[in-house]
Amino acid sequence: MVEKGEVPLFPYLIGFLVQFPQEKKYYIPALISLSFFVLLAVLVFFIFRKINEKQVKQAKKLEEEIMKKNRFPHAD
Repeated sequence: MVEKGEVPLFPYLIGFLVQFPQEKKYYIPALISLSFFVLLAVLVFFIFRKINEKQVKQAKKLEEEIMKKNRFPHAD
């Protein structure tokens, strides 16, 4: 609690970490770079999903081959 006559220190301690420019034109480069990285993250996410789907298909195929082989061990 801040008593009468005391200066609150919190705004001064945190003020140097969070600064917002007065001119809004400085937000444009930040918005462009943020949009770029968000788009890049979404693109990488979909690439990983596509790779994962291929790996799941390969794993199921391998599992089926192993199950067929183990079902009739003396078929060779």
